[in-house]
Amino acid sequence: MTQRYTNIHRVFFLIMDLVTLNILFILPIFLFEKNPESDLKDLIILNLVANIIWLLSSYLLAAYVIYKQVNLRILARKTLISFGIFGSLVSVFVYLANFSNPNYLVLTIVFGFGLILLITRLTLISYVLYTRSNTKFFQKIIIIGYNETANNLINSFSSTQSNLRCLGCFDDIELDTNSTNFQYLGRIDKSLDFALGNKIAEIYCTLSPEKFPYLYELAETAEKQFIRFRFVPNIYEFLNRKAHLDFVDEIPVFSLRSEPMNYATAQLKKRIFDIVISTMVILFLLSWLLPLLAIIIKLDSQGPVFFRQQRGGKNNKGFSCIKLRTLSHVISSDTTVQVKQGDTRLTKVGSFLRKTNLDELPQFFNVLMGNMSVVGARPHMLQHDIRFAGLENRYIIRMLSKPGVTGWAQINGLRGEIKETLQLTKRIEHDIWYIENWDTWLDLKIIWLTIQKMVIGDKNAY
Repeated sequence: MTQRYTNIHRVFFLIMDLVTLNILFILPIFLFEKNPESDLKDLIILNLVANIIWLLSSYLLAAYVIYKQVNLRILARKTLISFGIFGSLVSVFVYLANFSNPNYLVLTIVFGFGLILLITRLTLISYVLYTRSNTKFFQKIIIIGYNETANNLINSFSSTQSNLRCLGCFDDIELDTNSTNFQYLGRIDKSLDFALGNKIAEIYCTLSPEKFPYLYELAETAEKQFIRFRFVPNIYEFLNRKAHLDFVDEIPVFSLRSEPMNYATAQLKKRIFDIVISTMVILFLLSWLLPLLAIIIKLDSQGPVFFRQQRGGKNNKGFSCIKLRTLSHVISSDTTVQVKQGDTRLTKVGSFLRKTNLDELPQFFNVLMGNMSVVGARPHMLQHDIRFAGLENRYIIRMLSKPGVTGWAQINGLRGEIKETLQLTKRIEHDIWYIENWDTWLDLKIIWLTIQKMVIGDKNAY
């Protein structure tokens, strides 16, 4: 069942956080009444920047997306990471701007904001835990029709830690209660009397009303008694696989997969994320590391520092992928051949660059230009795209999104030379899984795991 956003919670916490943040900045302004005008101006500028940074970080991580059934772990994680990004970027801005205000004042404001976030989120968590443990907040439900859909439904209610409590199932075929994970309550014609006698809030029906027309009458009677009646269609009757449900106005539309990156707001969010990360990497890492690596590459072997190659991008549109050269410029006549373990074309420095993934760093310029994303399916050579598409029908699906500097397949050990079809299949499965499950938190997780692999090492990196 699709979870609905609780907009009241979202707006309430957003307004409260912004009001708190601005109050924390307003208080020192009164203290600076008799201080130099430059101090007051710096504080006002910092206040505006802090608001923008918080809105961006919370938006990128969907920190205010609170579902009807609150997932406490996700809420805490999103808030913590958003605050971490906020504190880091504010500190960087203060350092670069060289404000005259004392550092302890900025630290007090940042940590004061963190304390308010902690108090408000703990209050929400306490309220949620209280309502989940107190029986007076429970909503009792029953299910009509025992089948695979009903079984999946009850498992979903159990796993989401919701306030819904399923008392059992009604079906005209008597069930052996020992073989089901919830109680058989009787025949369908007894369901409404049971619902009225046990204060049932909702009835979920997994049977088709086209096959059982009397269900329409039952639904109407239930709603007259203020009991919500919900039909749960079994889409697997005509679509023998998982599917994603969307709506065009009020028309339900099924697609073969969920594509969270396909929405305009998600694309904007991911683009902002890419610009922020790539800009930080270019300014704070590549600005000094690339010149150093360029000198080492030049001293190690003859040839250019950078290597450009046409790769397949989003929607199979080619682009020029930038890498540091790792192969001998003299003997690397065929650049369409994948690098193998112990490849004689590798230079000494090139081997090190590949094992540490440092040869991929110039691709952050591709990210900034919009050809690539920080995280996505790794781009292959155009010749390999043609060959792999012939080996695996789902290969092209991975090109529904921009290719990445790193990806879900790579951090799961599926990188390097493809020696057999199974390796290709596994890589494609991971790339498609990423497309179907993307969110900003997943991108951050993949980036962190990539950094770990760069430090620890990857046996498939050569």
